[in-house]
Amino acid sequence: MSRAGQGCSDQSLARNDPMYGTASAGTSWLLLELAGGWGRSAFLDSPACIDPALGLAVVRRAEAAGMRIAAIRKHGRREATPRWRWFVAHCAVGSEALYSGEVAGPREYLDLALDGSDGTASTDPLVAVCAHGRHDMCCAVRGRAATAAISAAYPEFAWECSHLGGDRFAATMLVLPEGLCYGRADQADAPELVSRYLDGRLVDRFLRGRTSLPHAVQAAQHFAREAFDDDRIAAFPPLSVEPGDGTVRVVLDAEPDPVEVVLNEELSEPLLSQCDATVPGRVRIYTLASLTTAGSRLSPPGPSAAE
Repeated sequence: MSRAGQGCSDQSLARNDPMYGTASAGTSWLLLELAGGWGRSAFLDSPACIDPALGLAVVRRAEAAGMRIAAIRKHGRREATPRWRWFVAHCAVGSEALYSGEVAGPREYLDLALDGSDGTASTDPLVAVCAHGRHDMCCAVRGRAATAAISAAYPEFAWECSHLGGDRFAATMLVLPEGLCYGRADQADAPELVSRYLDGRLVDRFLRGRTSLPHAVQAAQHFAREAFDDDRIAAFPPLSVEPGDGTVRVVLDAEPDPVEVVLNEELSEPLLSQCDATVPGRVRIYTLASLTTAGSRLSPPGPSAAE
């Protein structure tokens, strides 16, 4: 626990850290059910769930394929007989897909086809909320509250998951296959975040970004949504990203004309990003330099910090 007994998420709220432009990177995800208690690393330190040597092999295989991996479990009382369900999500904009299946035991996780072809294509989303208390206490307290609320409304979609990144924004939440990454979900109407998703919309106030997009694009989309009051998930796909000297130029597709967003790239004041962090560090921040479309110029204020 950091300063004066405050959790990292409490400190982040007090500083009013901006969340947009901070979604963890992940173009594809592998989520594997590990029912029970997790250690600091769900796959390496949870012998009651999975043999650590097997867990390491599973993690290395996913990482070698360029995938993000997370453990998942259902909220509440555990089933008497463990189940071993899995999901593969591909999050690239325009080709999102989610596959699911179940194996007989954890050793079979090593043999899964990582493109998802061993499973069934899902038309339902997967909603995963980090409740990994051994990794960060804020995730335990805030994450479990958000998961409970979502599970009550959408039990078929909701899962607890291991570390997603961005602990200071707990409760952190991932919606697949689009890879929508939310923060402070316990401060929101968490079931409403899911309801809006099912309508093809998002809640920008709590959105960190899409995991398949660079941080600069995530921030640029935030400023475009703010300027044009457009909450559609599919709005403002990126056309180009051009880094400059302390700036980034992002062009987003839109009707009737593309939107050009120029961002200043800066560093924050030193901060503690996790409850057990002892050395403050700086994080990348994006501020809006200009927003232009078809000759008009808009500049809504507001910074963005990236993990």
